[in-house]
Amino acid sequence: MSLQRRFILFLVVFLLSFPCYYSLPGKPNFNIVSKKIDKVGRSLASVKTVNVNHYGAKGDGSDATKAFRKAWKTACSSRGSVLVVPKNKNYLLKPITFEGPCKSSITVQIHGTVRASVDRSAYRNDMTRWLVFENVHNLAVKGGGTINGNGKIWWENSCKVNDSLPCKDAPTALTFYNCKNLVVKNLKIKNAQKMHVSFEKCVGVQALGLKITAPEDSPNTDGIHVTGTQNIWISSSVIGTGDDCISIVNGSRKVLATGITCGPGHGISIGSLGSGNSEAHVSDITVNVATLSGTTNGVRIKTWQGGSGSASNIKFQNIKMHNVDNPIIIDQKYCDQDEPCKSQSQAVQVKNVLYQNIKGTSSSNEAIKLVCSDKFPCREIVFQGIDIQVGGKAAAKAVCNSNNAKVTEKGDVSPSCTT
Repeated sequence: MSLQRRFILFLVVFLLSFPCYYSLPGKPNFNIVSKKIDKVGRSLASVKTVNVNHYGAKGDGSDATKAFRKAWKTACSSRGSVLVVPKNKNYLLKPITFEGPCKSSITVQIHGTVRASVDRSAYRNDMTRWLVFENVHNLAVKGGGTINGNGKIWWENSCKVNDSLPCKDAPTALTFYNCKNLVVKNLKIKNAQKMHVSFEKCVGVQALGLKITAPEDSPNTDGIHVTGTQNIWISSSVIGTGDDCISIVNGSRKVLATGITCGPGHGISIGSLGSGNSEAHVSDITVNVATLSGTTNGVRIKTWQGGSGSASNIKFQNIKMHNVDNPIIIDQKYCDQDEPCKSQSQAVQVKNVLYQNIKGTSSSNEAIKLVCSDKFPCREIVFQGIDIQVGGKAAAKAVCNSNNAKVTEKGDVSPSCTT
């Protein structure tokens, strides 16, 4: 048999046996394999690096808005591009939207510092947003750099600081709107004008290794805000601001927050929901492994009277509290306005909530407080392995009305809602 015929015979036998290999037990994980192939492919393919300095940015604190806009246009229209904000440089930006869709996946490497313009007139076209990534799929924003909202001028003009001033909007520092397959990783975000990071109508999000900071008295400076977003994982992040460390509101589901350090601030909140008699839905929310220190609330669900919808399938697990006001609270009569809120029977239904392995100290006598609706009572509330004391010494109290809060306790629960 000739060498050529032998080779052909060998090739036929190999190809016929190849599918059998993948039918055996323990076949390879195609997701892992495809990721490895994709990674190798990217490393072999030419990656277009787009440096903002090459488009006119000086990095000396001067206005770089036009340069960033030009750099984004190039990166977004290229295949496999990386937009680079160099280290040890300082860039001032006015409001800017990085808009997609882009030609392919795109990475933004922020190594330096990006600062917001303090000229409030620069925001006259949109007072609600500073940096925006909109309609971008397969996006990664990372690099270890700093995003500074320069929020002081906005805080000083807030009606929550000076009640003689009219209440006006202020910008969210970093907004991701309608993005899919998004990674936000290893960034320092500080002193936002209002909220620090907002994920709006996004799908498939990883937010990892973020450090978010603002003064304790800075108004409405939520750390991470999640609205209308599905399948989001927030992990290994340190958040200390003047409002909620994490706030999860209407339209959000399948949210996992793990490895969170929170404080100062208002704790980790679901809501508020149902304001203005609106309908709201959140579901499948898990907060697992968190430490809260010196916050004005611990883990909180807050809904307005008159709203409708539901907050359901919620888990708060493995949480440590240190000198926290209101460590565990459900408030279906939430009211955040100067005038007393009108009493209404309609309410957002709160149901199927698990509090498990929550321990530590409360700065208030009431460690557990359930303020639930008469007509739409809190249902299927489960406490398991709870141990919260006042200052680590005195016994704390639980305020729970058995008529409008249906509670089950498992194992040791202190303080108890059922005794």
